[in-house]
Amino acid sequence: MRTEHVIGKNENVISVRFTSTTTLFAWLVCGLGALYYCYEYFLRIAPSVMTQELMQTYHLNGVEIGSLSAFYYHAYVPMQILVGLLMDRYGPRRLLSVACLLCAIGTYLFASGTSLPVAQLGRFLVGLGSAFAFVGAAKLATIWLPPNRFALVSGIIMTLGMLGAIVGDISLRLLVDAIGWRTTLFGSAFAGIVLAVILWVVIRDVSPTNPHADSHETVSFGHVLRGLKQAVLSPQVWLIGLVGFLLYLSLSAFAELWAVPYLEQAHGFTRMQAATATSVIFLGWAVGSPFWGWFSDYLQLRRLPMILSAVGALIVTVILLYVPGLSPTLIYALLFLSGVLCGVQILVFAMAREATSLKIAGTTIGLINMLVMVGGNVFQPVVGKLLDMHWTNTLVNGTRIYSADAYMHALSVLPLGIIAAIVILLFIKETRCQVREG
Repeated sequence: MRTEHVIGKNENVISVRFTSTTTLFAWLVCGLGALYYCYEYFLRIAPSVMTQELMQTYHLNGVEIGSLSAFYYHAYVPMQILVGLLMDRYGPRRLLSVACLLCAIGTYLFASGTSLPVAQLGRFLVGLGSAFAFVGAAKLATIWLPPNRFALVSGIIMTLGMLGAIVGDISLRLLVDAIGWRTTLFGSAFAGIVLAVILWVVIRDVSPTNPHADSHETVSFGHVLRGLKQAVLSPQVWLIGLVGFLLYLSLSAFAELWAVPYLEQAHGFTRMQAATATSVIFLGWAVGSPFWGWFSDYLQLRRLPMILSAVGALIVTVILLYVPGLSPTLIYALLFLSGVLCGVQILVFAMAREATSLKIAGTTIGLINMLVMVGGNVFQPVVGKLLDMHWTNTLVNGTRIYSADAYMHALSVLPLGIIAAIVILLFIKETRCQVREG
């Protein structure tokens, strides 16, 4: 009896150790998925800190520089449905590794291109590889972590993406000034190759201990397509995605491209000051996303935190755009607060996941991410077009310079989008953090 008892203890100890080790490995796997999202976000915002260099190199106006940056979204947005299907069918390991390699190749082409079409192709490939990042990281979370961690983990994933943007805004500007934009991007491409190898070696598609995880091997294309049909035909999914799209405009239509030149021209910031101030927006998202994920889980509510935060974001955005004479310190504070409040957007992924079957989590997240990312595809060129419409024919070294008034008119899409999001939220059903297992 004593021997059996000792063996039982040993078995328990082994089990505890295995569980502890597996838990650490689960966070490592999910952390690497989030790290790839951080890397792709670094590449996504790169044009925002080198707009003048790109405009001079390729002789671009506002619409054209917006269109060049948006080539990323031309690949990213339509791929989201397919990415979700592929994640549910084949799992994230192979897909994330190949996608990271695509980002590296695209970055190399973007940096080495001597003509605009080559730069556009490079940007397109970066978008193609980046399309797998957030959905893949979220899929890893559904495989390796329990459902009650999903909103928090989604926020952490978003935080790492924002850290990539922060590093991008500050370090890219310093590197571009020091060694030029092409050499900077060549180094970024090499980093992507290294990361692709790490993803392949470490990531696994199946968790041995998480009973909630559905291995991709158990999901057929037929089942996934039926799930896609279910998601596409759900009015709630479309409303949730539209809210995500509208709240994300503070990044896709502003911080990722136009914030740096706006702060330079409208508020007199230097190039470095503008890049640093823009990074504050991403810092706000980095803080806000996990906070709202945790707070929403704590309240067991999704819609109420989103409405309250959106109202706050509207007030902050209106002050930032339309109140004259703001001090630099106040501008920094408003940009940070805007990021914190708009970071509530991360809850749309949890809401959508709770509105559909757990087995098609990748497909649903992909659909929502597609709707969210339409903002960059549409509104980066739209803001550029509005700027061109209010351009006063001012040129400096061949680069168009837009007035503070032009930016005020062009960036009015931001408060209008938040107002629309608040209205739509009133028609979305509260999920109360309940996951559908079927």
